[in-house]
Amino acid sequence: MKKKRNQVLLFLGFAGPAILAFVFVIGWAFINGVFMSFTDWNGISEHFNVVGLSNYVKAFHDVNFWESLFRTFKYAIGVVLAVNILAFLLAYLLTKGYRGQGVYRTGFFIPNLIGGVVLGIVWKFIFSEALVQLGQIPLFGTFAGNWLSDPNTAMLAMIIVAVWQMAGYLMIIYMAGIIAVPKDVCEAASLDGASGFYAIRKIILPLIMPSITICSFLSIKAAFMVYDVNLTLTAGGPYKSTIMASMHVYNKAFKYNDFGIGQAEALILFLIVAVITVIQVTVTKKKEVEA
Repeated sequence: MKKKRNQVLLFLGFAGPAILAFVFVIGWAFINGVFMSFTDWNGISEHFNVVGLSNYVKAFHDVNFWESLFRTFKYAIGVVLAVNILAFLLAYLLTKGYRGQGVYRTGFFIPNLIGGVVLGIVWKFIFSEALVQLGQIPLFGTFAGNWLSDPNTAMLAMIIVAVWQMAGYLMIIYMAGIIAVPKDVCEAASLDGASGFYAIRKIILPLIMPSITICSFLSIKAAFMVYDVNLTLTAGGPYKSTIMASMHVYNKAFKYNDFGIGQAEALILFLIVAVITVIQVTVTKKKEVEA
């Protein structure tokens, strides 16, 4: 009994502060946000009224919200596919024992250390200044115009920045999965004639499915909740063509002072992302196999 009590006290000593921080910073804010979604609070006034499901009805009739959500879906599909494919290829190449691969690993991981606001500012300069100058060379004519000022390319620019930032982080997770694949399994497959793309598809991918589960979850969450890069890179432009769901929710709550409706839309977004991630985790975990 004393031993068990000491274990509980030890656990609380280490995990207690983090649990308290989560409860008061995340848990309380979430509960308060759910309550506010049933009120007409404007985000400023000291008084508000409970209006029931009125905000949710307005949210479902908010065309701009659903358009921003549709754009977020397109952005998320592009980011999730591109960043996971690139991260896996980098991880696969950088676990082959090439000379200097440690330097390359560090180089690819560094973008993940750059904050979203700084990242957006840096890439805004690259797209609007550096690449435009490069576009003066006939071979690179596709960069002649500012991608951020064209509705047809602004979304692609955001996807490129997101992939550039996240690929190195997911690469580390994929590398851990690839390194954990038993060498005897790979050797046996090689002796049986499995090599190249066939070996990747039939041997490596099934055995690193836990890494795929984690990376897919992280990339989906990051893509759907994007805000900082969206704000600093495009600010929702041009012509509101890159306003993502998170930016729309923020504008609704704090820019237009419709805090109740903004909270309702935020909760709808949260539920959509939660359902998608639960489905993704369930599907990918079913495909996990043991070596």
